[in-house]
Amino acid sequence: MTADIDLGHPQAQVIQSDEDVVRVRQLVRAVAVAVKLSLVDQTKVVTAASELARNTLVYGGGGSVEVTTVDNGRRKGVRIVFADSGPGIADLNLAMTDGYTSGGGLGLGLSGSRRLVDEFEIETSSETGTRITVTKWSR
Repeated sequence: MTADIDLGHPQAQVIQSDEDVVRVRQLVRAVAVAVKLSLVDQTKVVTAASELARNTLVYGGGGSVEVTTVDNGRRKGVRIVFADSGPGIADLNLAMTDGYTSGGGLGLGLSGSRRLVDEFEIETSSETGTRITVTKWSR
């Protein structure tokens, strides 16, 4: 899959099925390898991406993901943006609580995904759905 990755451009993937969640994992792993993340960091970002893609499908009714390489001049990384037009997260504070799960995912929840990445931003509303941006930097 790495041969198909154009690191100069964002890579987009729709999330409408379980197969799409698998494709998101494959895409994130390919980009993580291409920017030379360590195996541990590859596993962390792929795990977070898997959980967030599943949440996009299950709770957001499907959506999209965009995977981009980033470079801050000192190191490279992977930035992933998940977006859906679902109902939003009713109680964001509760959803971000360690140990909280509404079932169906890997059991990591949003707080677990946040711990696996270096940067985590979330925007959610009942009008616009949910947008989560995560970044994992090389060490």
